[in-house]
Order: sequence, then structure tokens, then C-alpha cells
Amino acid sequence: MARQPRLVLPDQPHHVLQRGNDNQPIFRDDDDHRRFLEFLRESAKFYRVAIHAYVLMPNHVHLLATPSDEDGLAAMMQKVGRLYVPWFNNKYGRSGTLFQGRFRTSVIDANAYFVACVRYIELNPQRSQLAFDPLAYPWSSYAHHAGVRPDPLITDHAKYWELGNTPFQREAAYIELAQQGVSGQELDAINAAVLKGAPLGSRAFMLELERKTKRQILPAKRGRPFKVKPAE
Repeated sequence: MARQPRLVLPDQPHHVLQRGNDNQPIFRDDDDHRRFLEFLRESAKFYRVAIHAYVLMPNHVHLLATPSDEDGLAAMMQKVGRLYVPWFNNKYGRSGTLFQGRFRTSVIDANAYFVACVRYIELNPQRSQLAFDPLAYPWSSYAHHAGVRPDPLITDHAKYWELGNTPFQREAAYIELAQQGVSGQELDAINAAVLKGAPLGSRAFMLELERKTKRQILPAKRGRPFKVKPAE
């Protein structure tokens, strides 16, 4: 059975996950991280994809990104792979694939989950015990949102700007939210959605997606439909 094409919507944020093949490391030193980010920045600019948040983990990458058209997200990820994988292979004297098949992506309801998804991404090193403080992990966009170090890769989303009227207010509000962490419910929902390639949002958001895309988004009702409407 042919697999269903990814659901990618222009001007809508998407949570992207790319893993190393067999969970092998895709970054071995600082220069690897820097080079990947250079390639990502170049590719995002070329294909007009706004990057709102990221984290580079030892064997996988999370992004929160908004493409300007249906093809830009996949084209960006393909270009990053075409640039980074040969560079990595040449550096380490290896050959073959580095990434685990197709990247996974989940369309995000910005009103309901944007800020939670940013925190999910940027707090990943802390959850994985790679850093006690997210600011101590240099390969994420946390320092940008916390106002410590502007990141040229990042395009701030309107939902981040809504955190305050001034940069100081936004940064302080985000730091406070980050200190609260991500709830278990949010963590499970974001994890499940990106692993399944499913949208994440409110019921109203899902219904609107069904209308726009002509796809079944919400689970189908179980059982046979009633031939006659049951009594109340």
C-alpha cells in the first residue's frame, strides 16, 4: 500500500524530527553542530522556511518551522542532507546513509501548542540529562528566546511576540514558562503526534484541517451507524 504523503501546510508551524540511522550519532564534535546549522540556515533561506526553534541532540534533530509553500519543508530537509551527509562522511572516512529514512513532521495548532512545542524542543537536553540548565546546552535556540544570545537562524513567531510588549518582557515570560517545564500531557501529545506524523491541536483546528485538506484527521467513530436515530 502506498504511504500517504506528508501533511504540509503553507504558513503553518510544523514540528520536524530527523533521527540518525539506527540511532547512531550524527554529531561528534562542535564543528559538526556548527556546520549543520550553517547548512540549515542556508537551506531554510533558499526555500523560504522560517525556523522558530531547534535543538541538535547527539543522534537526532528537532525543528519548529513554518514553510511558505507545500514543497519547501521537504526541499529544505533534502538539501541539508545533501550538504551535511557527504561533508560528515568525508570528515570521518565513512560512507552510506546517516539519517533514518524520511523525516517526521506534525502540523501544529499555533494557538494551542506553539509555545509548548518550543519548550518541548529546547528543554530536550535537560530532560535527557545532557545539561542541568537549558542555557548550558549550546546547540538549541533557548539562548535566543531567553535573550542571552541572538540567533540568526531564528525567525520569531507571532506567538512568541505575544508573550510581552518589549523584548525584555518576552524573554522574562519565556524563561518563566521554561522553568515550569512541559507537562506530562503536553509531552505525550507532542511525542505521539510527531512520531505518527499526525497534526496536533484543538478539535476545531482538526476539523478545519479536514475541511481544507479533504483528509480524515480525527478518528472515525466506531461501530455501525444507526439506521434510525436512537431515542434521547
